[in-house]
Amino acid sequence: MILAQVVTAPTQIMPAEYIVQPQEIRPLPGKLDEIPVFNSNSPEVIEREGILLSTFPSDQKYNPSAHLNQTFNGRFDFFSHHIARPRDNRAIYQGVLVKNPTNKYVTVKVLQGGSYLTSGDAPFVDLAPQVEDPDGRVFSGPGSRLMGELLRGTVQPGFPRQIVIPPGQTRLLFALEINRSSARSTYLRLQSDGPIYLANLAMSAIAEYPPIAQNPTEPILSLDSFPLPPEPQPIAYRQPNLQDWQEMLARGYLATPRDLAPTPLDQIKVGQQKTPIYGRVAGISKGATWNTTLLDNPKATYLSTPARGKAFSYPLSTVNVGTYGTHQIQSAPIIARYPDTAYLAHGNYGVLYQLKIPLKNVSGDRQSVSLSVQTPIKQDQFNDRLFFVTRPSGQVFFRGTVKLNYIDDRGQPQQRYYHLTQRQGEMSNPLLTLNLQSGEQREVTLDLLYPPDATPPQVVTIKTEELYYGGLISPRR
Repeated sequence: MILAQVVTAPTQIMPAEYIVQPQEIRPLPGKLDEIPVFNSNSPEVIEREGILLSTFPSDQKYNPSAHLNQTFNGRFDFFSHHIARPRDNRAIYQGVLVKNPTNKYVTVKVLQGGSYLTSGDAPFVDLAPQVEDPDGRVFSGPGSRLMGELLRGTVQPGFPRQIVIPPGQTRLLFALEINRSSARSTYLRLQSDGPIYLANLAMSAIAEYPPIAQNPTEPILSLDSFPLPPEPQPIAYRQPNLQDWQEMLARGYLATPRDLAPTPLDQIKVGQQKTPIYGRVAGISKGATWNTTLLDNPKATYLSTPARGKAFSYPLSTVNVGTYGTHQIQSAPIIARYPDTAYLAHGNYGVLYQLKIPLKNVSGDRQSVSLSVQTPIKQDQFNDRLFFVTRPSGQVFFRGTVKLNYIDDRGQPQQRYYHLTQRQGEMSNPLLTLNLQSGEQREVTLDLLYPPDATPPQVVTIKTEELYYGGLISPRR
């Protein structure tokens, strides 16, 4: 029997009808690493060309406030997610400039990465809540496809494996078109052997005009004798070149229109009537991976499975007033930002969660233990229950791939990929179920790259079923 019941919502953030699942919610052990991330997501919608994010120095710039004056050196990541809705008919290009401020050559290596568009590359499609995807052919949207490929360790063709930047020079890391009304998601893992500056820019296609015909032998008449000639019409449009991008960097303003400014963190409180504005990120966040082992306590070597019919969960990508009562905010800190952008990297887009789960059946009975990724109703009041919707509908809150490594009941190593599509309040089916003998220990590894277009938070739930499902159903050893 499932330990769930329909109750009346205790707060205004809950739907009128939902399922409450009594269980323990535990803070996720560990923390984010120290890898800096060039994190460009504001403004999300590009209507006019301009600077999206620049860490270049502000000197000799027409708009100094558009530059954060921060360098990258060693391992760092690049993330961007933007939508193009230009106010004219010209194409929008995204260009990334890299500058070497030193007197030595600097090499930037592309360790892994990719970039996809909604149109053509990865349209949004309706998918079942859970689809096994061994070959990486299941995705919905550019963030879903990109994170799935990165999880498999692939490198998308088209990106240079490295660029070498001469002393004091600037080079293009890449320049790609963002089709009209389309989104482009990009994530790169990079390694530099010296300090560099980065800038992410948006520019319209460059108009080229015909040369003005001149006839020096024609007599000069009064200006009143002839009407003004019509404005010349462009004969072609071209992609911006390196010089165009450098001029944009020196003379440009921040791209507009700007997103809504965030609510100050000290004004975001549990139970407040007004929904806080978290804002979108444009800055340098700190943390690309959350690698941890789930244990009973820091000195233990295993994670005890729940008692029969019980469960516990660990939140993923928690935000302010969305911690499931754990008071653990996992959003990556931001070390440099524009004043009208997010204070934290809410959503942790592109962050790799690597969870090792050494499950051990410490009971005297055989157990069937399941593992699920779920999207409960976001709340911050209870750490002893989760809330789900009886019939999830509306917007998708999570679309992305998870990877599982484990030893199955026959002693064989398994690696499985599942694409998940979850709406708010989605309880979901188990990703796997292991049948453990009394005293048996088996490790499961769950890897998840938090995808763009997802809405946090989610939870990883470990549950011991009411009955044992190894072979014949048997409630006792």
